[in-house]
Amino acid sequence: MNGLMMQHPLQIADILCHAERWHADSEIVSRNPEGGIHRYTYRDAARRARQAANVLTALGVSPQDRVATLAWNTHRHYELYYAVSGSGAILHTINPRLFPEQIVYILNHAEDRVLFIDAQFLPLIEAVCEQLKFLEHIVVLAPEAAMPDTPLGVQSYEALLADAPDTYDWPALDEDSAASLCYTSGTTGHPKGVLYSHRSTVLHAWACTGRDVLNVGNDRTLLPVVPMFHVNAWGVPYSATMAGAKLVLPGAGMDGASLYELIEGEQVDMLLGVPTVWLGLLQYCEKENLKLNPVRDVVIGGSAAPLSMIRDFDEKHDAFVIHAWGMTELSPVGTVNNNSRLMQQLPRAERYALQTKQGRPVFGVEMKIVDDQGQELPHDGKAWGRLLVRGPWIARGYYKHEDCSAWENGWFDTGDVATIDPHGLMQIVDRSKDVIKSGGEWISSIDLENCAMGHPAVAECAVIGVPHPKWDERPVLLVVLKEGQTATDTDLLDYLSGHVAKWQLPDKVLFVNELPHTPTGKLLKRALREAYQNLLME
Repeated sequence: MNGLMMQHPLQIADILCHAERWHADSEIVSRNPEGGIHRYTYRDAARRARQAANVLTALGVSPQDRVATLAWNTHRHYELYYAVSGSGAILHTINPRLFPEQIVYILNHAEDRVLFIDAQFLPLIEAVCEQLKFLEHIVVLAPEAAMPDTPLGVQSYEALLADAPDTYDWPALDEDSAASLCYTSGTTGHPKGVLYSHRSTVLHAWACTGRDVLNVGNDRTLLPVVPMFHVNAWGVPYSATMAGAKLVLPGAGMDGASLYELIEGEQVDMLLGVPTVWLGLLQYCEKENLKLNPVRDVVIGGSAAPLSMIRDFDEKHDAFVIHAWGMTELSPVGTVNNNSRLMQQLPRAERYALQTKQGRPVFGVEMKIVDDQGQELPHDGKAWGRLLVRGPWIARGYYKHEDCSAWENGWFDTGDVATIDPHGLMQIVDRSKDVIKSGGEWISSIDLENCAMGHPAVAECAVIGVPHPKWDERPVLLVVLKEGQTATDTDLLDYLSGHVAKWQLPDKVLFVNELPHTPTGKLLKRALREAYQNLLME
């Protein structure tokens, strides 16, 4: 016997329709690429999204066509999130930090017909336009008065919207139909496409609003510094809209001063982004003797937040760091380490240590750690294993069915090595390719980095494993010092010796001016390993 419940498809456009009807006056604030702050409501955004959907129709976009964006976090980009997917086309957000040849590859691989672009990224397309096989229209996300000089045939987004009607009937779509497309950063080989559905996107957004997940409600003000071109900005444009939260979009201004201005001016109480962004914000606040008064929660993902950052946010700004973990293939949220009952009972020092973990799986995400034979390992906080996941917003393959080696019997192998403790808290030990295998033992590069970041002179660091004639691999620590600070290799090794076992200490400490990062802000350790592969072999 079946239940007698209605069947209604989960569709992305319904999220914005809900906000327009029930949270019409909640605000979306963004920094415009052409300058100034733009402010409007969900009512206004819904009207303009309908106009944008009519623009797509006028441009000849059909259901399931791919429509690309190369843009920062702005209100115009937000409108396209709903206009493209809601009309039945597929939104393909492109990371402008990719190499030009990667941008060409994914534009052609996705067969994008239309590109919406911020003016500052036009030179990227001007340089490669001859190689783009499917692109028919380029629309600059700017008013007519701010249109740049370019040899490309382009149109103004605002001019197109001005001529478009603001009535549009969102079509009834199959909830399993494709809604958006995001490519992995492609640190090895070509980037791979992850194709999200309407159903997976709505379920993911729904989960993120939960009290024990990101706690996104109508009373919150969110500043997603994670880019809208990366994994749908962690789903924030959907979850914030679903809850009617105030949404603050930073545009291209990722520096400490620009972020602080928005945080204070808009009374932002939740920040979301990768650790490298928050390092800059914390350093700016320290230099200017400022406090992040409105901020209650800082959601950190992308890479591990060092204990020193967790402590600084708490002790200097009364802000709680919510560690999260996910991947492009997970939409992206997989686990969240929220302020649990257990944490509230612990002294600060013990709580900080617990906060360095990536947390419990969100309901809907199944997770296990296994050994090399595929046997599940215990949740004792000690056993390291390959991290496997499955769930309704986790990819079951890549776009155009390329490279399916990451899937095992319905589980996705994340490529991470992790532990799970008796409380159910998962902690990433390392990427499997970044674990340092030394003399038959494994050394976590993340653990060493987190320890080194606690030194007061360290601004950023990376630990890599390099070949060693006796031990197979040994750790090397690369350090960027804070402005005006000094330290020696002995200083760093003495500091680390109080936190890690002697055999885990780096064989060398190197001071560098900067470290390479992937287009999504993660440390590019592959480049470092290549650069220093002979360091200990001489």
